[in-house]
Amino acid sequence: MTEDRDFSLFIQRMKDKTKIDLAQYKEAQMKRRLTTLRMKHGYDTFEQYWAAIEQNRTLLHEFLDRMTINVSEFWRNPNRWEVLQNRFLPEMLKSGGRLKIWSAACSTGEEPYTLAMILAEMGVLNRVSIDATDLDAIVLQKAMEGIYLERSLRDVPAAMRQKYFKSDEGAFAIAEQLKQGIRFKQQNLLHDTFDESFDLIVCRNVMIYFTEEAKHLLYHKFAKALRPGGLLFVGSTEQIFSPAQYGFETADTFFYRRLP
Repeated sequence: MTEDRDFSLFIQRMKDKTKIDLAQYKEAQMKRRLTTLRMKHGYDTFEQYWAAIEQNRTLLHEFLDRMTINVSEFWRNPNRWEVLQNRFLPEMLKSGGRLKIWSAACSTGEEPYTLAMILAEMGVLNRVSIDATDLDAIVLQKAMEGIYLERSLRDVPAAMRQKYFKSDEGAFAIAEQLKQGIRFKQQNLLHDTFDESFDLIVCRNVMIYFTEEAKHLLYHKFAKALRPGGLLFVGSTEQIFSPAQYGFETADTFFYRRLP
């Protein structure tokens, strides 16, 4: 079997087993990551690696953890969060109703907890529902536990760090009131259907790992999931070119508003 056939057959088998389509990720990047993982366990081919995965769920969980991108920070790119806090959230809250927010590909929870801190500081956390989803069940468990090392808190404003974190034997536990404001659940962005009528979707530093075809699919799905006038907040390397093709207009740097 050729090397390309070996890898493509592995991708198809994994899709059939888990509904995760690795073909939607940038191939060179994904193949390099998984080849390193395969060789770590001493398998010469992906066919051998697949046979081992079928017999050992620990290998499957390790695979799922490795292929998902679990890099997250509180207040990543702080000036963009300030724009959200000072401009867009007050605009959304003017209606007086409840806000519906989704943190997509939330990893270990830093992003939805950042949202919850901002909303708590604004005194409106009880007026907002926050959904936080990720493909990886292991990182979702970590997010629900809400325990972080100090290096994860480096960009958290000092006042909020004191107010919303409790030191616990060298780690920091997130405040229970923030946990109660977030609903965590597992979700496959590329395969699953989305809820609708969101006021805000935050999906940052994830799209860069997908193929162009997968990005097009997701932008259309995000647009459909937003209410007219709702916002999509993306990462600092994920500018959307020609947003109108997806039914968006640029609202600010890395913020896109769904057109009516």
